[in-house]
Amino acid sequence: MKLLQLFILLTALPLVAADPITAALERFKKVDSYKVTLRSKSRGEDEVIRYYYRKPGFVRMEFVTPHSGAVLVYDPGKKKVRLRAFPSMKSLVFTFDPGSRTVRSSQGHRVDASDVGTLLRRVQKLQKDGSTVSAGEEEVGGRKAQRVEVTGKGGAVFEGVHRYRLWLDAGIFLPRKVIAYDEAGKVVEEVLMDDLAIDVPLPEGLFEL
Repeated sequence: MKLLQLFILLTALPLVAADPITAALERFKKVDSYKVTLRSKSRGEDEVIRYYYRKPGFVRMEFVTPHSGAVLVYDPGKKKVRLRAFPSMKSLVFTFDPGSRTVRSSQGHRVDASDVGTLLRRVQKLQKDGSTVSAGEEEVGGRKAQRVEVTGKGGAVFEGVHRYRLWLDAGIFLPRKVIAYDEAGKVVEEVLMDDLAIDVPLPEGLFEL
C-alpha cells in the first residue's frame, strides 16, 4: 500500500508543477471565505482596500486609499451593489447594478468579478493558447511563494493583458502578488495581497449596509 501511495504522489507532482494555475483554482474551490488587504498600483494611482469574500460571491470592500472610509458591499442573491461613500453619513447609502461604471475599479473590474477565483480564471484564459513557466521560489511579505509567468501566444491579449506574473503562496497556493503586463511590456496593474487569511469566520451582517 505504501508503494502505491508513493506512486500516486510521484505521478501527481508533475501535473501540479506543469499547471500551477489549475492547481491554484482547485485550491480556491475549497475555500469558503477569505480576507485580505489589497494594495494595487495602476496608471500612477495607488489603492488600498480591506477586502472580504464569502461564497457564493458576497463581497465587502473597505476603502483606505483613496476614498477613505467608503464601504461597498455586494450580495449575489440580490445582484446589487450597496455603497456608503461618506463615513460621516451612515444613513446615506446608494444602490447600483454591478455593471455600473460608478462602482467599477480604475481598471474597469466589476465588484461581482473581483475575487481571487475570477483572477485565476482570467489567467487561465490567457494561458490556454500561451505558455506557463514556473520561475522558482521567492519571498513575498515574509512568506515563501512560487513565481509563475503566463504569457499569451504571439500577441494574444485578454482584457488588455498579455502577460501575468504571479506569486503563489507555498502553503495555501493562492496568489500573494500579481503583476499584469500589456503587449508592450508595460505594467497594467500590480496588486499585493497583504495579510491573506482563508476560511476565516466573518460576522453576520458584514455584507449588509
